Amino acid sequence: MKLALVGLPGCGKSTIGRQLSHRLALSYVDTDNEIEAEIGMPIRAYFDQHGEEAFRDVEQFVLQRLCERGDMVLATGGGAVLRAANRAALKRDCTVVYLRASADDLWRRLRHDTKRPLLQVSDGLSRLRQLAEEREPLYRQIADIVVDTGKPSVRTIMNIIAMQVELANPKAVPPHLGMDDSPP
Repeated sequence: MKLALVGLPGCGKSTIGRQLSHRLALSYVDTDNEIEAEIGMPIRAYFDQHGEEAFRDVEQFVLQRLCERGDMVLATGGGAVLRAANRAALKRDCTVVYLRASADDLWRRLRHDTKRPLLQVSDGLSRLRQLAEEREPLYRQIADIVVDTGKPSVRTIMNIIAMQVELANPKAVPPHLGMDDSPP
């Protein structure tokens, strides 16, 4: 089983992806980490030196390579869906989980973040709203599962995803790895 998590910056792709991979006994891969290994520098520095288009080229190359790998939980970058080739690869090779959150919820999480290049602007909330408007249709276009991450805990979100994956393909999630019945 290959799960790909998509959504806006700050929606929980990395946090949920890491924990979900443990829960489902799958490897965890973060495309941002893979991209940084490929380019040999932080994404923000690459973005500043080479621009967004060059970054998107590297992102596409890395994402295509990752989609060809075996089972995993894959946390994608927020803009990975901007290119049709990326959307096609994700849709073809993965069960895509769209982690949805409002721009207001995301801004509360990200207002002090200095690592995300697209949010280094004077009005970050407006920028998040713009990104949501542009990307929401693309996330929904490829999503097999949509989960709202605004208020629920990570555990609740993982339970929702595991249940949805199991409903879509009962053999994909072994019974002992599905719903987490343990107390919070």
